[in-house]
Amino acid sequence: MPMHFDDAEYADRLKHATRAVAAEGLDALLMFAPESHYWICGYDTFGFAMFQCLVLTANGDLHLLTRTPDLRQAQLTSTLSDEQIHIWVDREGVAPAEDLKALLARLGVAGGRIGIETQTAGLTDWNGQMLRAALGDGLVEASEIIRALRRVKSPAEVEMHRRAAALSDDALDAALATTSAGAFEGDILAAMQGAVFNGGGDYAGNEFIIGSGPAALLCRYFSGRRHLEAQDQMTLEWSGAYARYHAAMMQTLVIGKAPAAQRKMHSAAREALEACEAAIRPGAPMGDVYDAHAKVFDAHGLAHARLKACGYGMGAVYNPIWVDFPMFYEGNPLAMQAGQVFFLHMILMDSDAGLAMCLGHSVLVTPTGVERLSRHKPDLFEL
Repeated sequence: MPMHFDDAEYADRLKHATRAVAAEGLDALLMFAPESHYWICGYDTFGFAMFQCLVLTANGDLHLLTRTPDLRQAQLTSTLSDEQIHIWVDREGVAPAEDLKALLARLGVAGGRIGIETQTAGLTDWNGQMLRAALGDGLVEASEIIRALRRVKSPAEVEMHRRAAALSDDALDAALATTSAGAFEGDILAAMQGAVFNGGGDYAGNEFIIGSGPAALLCRYFSGRRHLEAQDQMTLEWSGAYARYHAAMMQTLVIGKAPAAQRKMHSAAREALEACEAAIRPGAPMGDVYDAHAKVFDAHGLAHARLKACGYGMGAVYNPIWVDFPMFYEGNPLAMQAGQVFFLHMILMDSDAGLAMCLGHSVLVTPTGVERLSRHKPDLFEL
């Protein structure tokens, strides 16, 4: 059975989630985020692209409404029994929100105070409008309930992040072994992704990012491949994923010898990364980490090349992105907690000079500070 945690862990998650729903004065929570489904009962599918909802009542009842293709998916990957799985049938004019309304009535919570997760790709605006047409406009925004519980990782989850980090390191090793003048970006990507799969890992929550030459200044995936020149630069952002848990990394590789300006950018990026690590401690606001990053880059005269965020949470996430909020940005008051995992990215994109330099890896917040999950040092690579 593809269950990644034991029954006791899932039972503990259900208990805490039920208490949180009751504490918010809700009769039930409508979960549309696939991350919530996966966390609370192990249900693992990309079927969230269609209408599906996991209902949790304040009494601890857990029921899934989904389509026929995901019936066996739920049976095989989740703690749900057949009695907890409900199917809506594809047919012309179908309105699965009406099936959900009927399910809520059977659970005795119809007309009650119902929370809903809206901050997720698992609920399109189309489906949201259909849902409100069926249930009314009295739904309570509740996207933060399960998200808050997911932030602090259990020891078993930390182990998943460690395995993901090892896969990220393996992918970097594969990139270093295949990157040279004349190398094809497609071969580099294939080697990196192959290293993750060979290590037992999964597809990541978004595409691995690769860009060379002028495109090294991009931090998004785009279609198209090129061969590296004798003097070149290539920015990579990737993540190993194990049991959906991520540990992202980022690196700009230099083909040939790095010019002096790019060496200075690397020194600043490494200094900023270390400053951010020093700013991470339980109880401190996330904004402190952003400030540490900005202070270093600005002192090096690189304010024009930095971004307005320097990292974000890691977790078990689904497409379209592996970002697991919250983010490190200016003024973020959210206190960090021991057991959280973050991706720190120091991104410098100097459009005037045409140079990029990015460094990043994932870290675990400990009771006293931070632990790097990567075995690689944030060195400058000239290949």
